[in-house]
Amino acid sequence: MQTFFAEYIERLQNCHNDILHEVDGLTPAALDWSPGPDMNSISVLVFHLTGAERFWIGDVAAQDSSNRDRDAEFKVKGLDSTTLNKRLADTLEYARSALEKMSLHDLETRRLLPDGREFTVAWALLHALEHATEHLGQIQLTRQLWEQSNS
Repeated sequence: MQTFFAEYIERLQNCHNDILHEVDGLTPAALDWSPGPDMNSISVLVFHLTGAERFWIGDVAAQDSSNRDRDAEFKVKGLDSTTLNKRLADTLEYARSALEKMSLHDLETRRLLPDGREFTVAWALLHALEHATEHLGQIQLTRQLWEQSNS
């Protein structure tokens, strides 16, 4: 794997490790808890960010359809940390496999989405990482609020 892609996977792995740390030890009730109206639970955030990673890395960058159901990501409930850990691991493994097949030249390739928007492979990959770290912050804050509300 070329250095850029290896370092990308390392950054994504670090993000996933931080998420795993936040999920560790939480009950399904804690994972389903939402801090307020129109706010997401940790389970929803994990399912959504992994769905988005798979979309941007797979569907867009690698042109490998996931048949993503984005709406379903926001309806998950009753999951345990083992299920969330597996989803994170599977998503990371998919990303690693997809990026192993790419070259630096691919980063400049443009991809057209069904809705007419167009992005480079580089933009799609960077967006996937940016999006994951954004939701990591929300997961961290949600866990802190959960712990404060239950102390």
